[in-house]
Amino acid sequence: MVKALLSALLVLVAMSSTFGKYIPKTGKRIPQTLSRGWGDQLIWAQTYEEGLYWSRSRNKPLMVLFHLEDCPHSQALRKLFSEDNEIQRTLDEDFIVLNLVYETTDKHLSPDGQYVPRIIFVDPTMTVRADIVGRYSNRMYAYEPSDLKLLLGNMKKAKKLLKSEL
Repeated sequence: MVKALLSALLVLVAMSSTFGKYIPKTGKRIPQTLSRGWGDQLIWAQTYEEGLYWSRSRNKPLMVLFHLEDCPHSQALRKLFSEDNEIQRTLDEDFIVLNLVYETTDKHLSPDGQYVPRIIFVDPTMTVRADIVGRYSNRMYAYEPSDLKLLLGNMKKAKKLLKSEL
């Protein structure tokens, strides 16, 4: 009886570990402080210029995420964003990622104002994808926790546009 219970427990533990957080193909990575909680297993660019360089050299779109540490909207989005395995996998495999807690001097990254959270896509030719927007007309690049499916769709759109334009 004890052996059967231990066997069942072992099977349950093994199964539950397969449903955990996303782990990249290259194995678990050491968490970076650059993630700021948005995805510790992702490799984050340090600056906008570095993100543009990586985007161009690796031929991947750049996703720039503007947020503030103490903003409740940013915190709510960060929690769900970091727990969504499909978003984390897509970012890891197909994007260069950068998160900023400050504004850049590039006015193309704030086409409709400076607010947070805001997500902008930039293609490898360094063109800001102003056509990839969220669901709000007054904050075109804002996303809320309920908008994760839209964000994932926009990420796929950024990849698809990249492939069809190059």
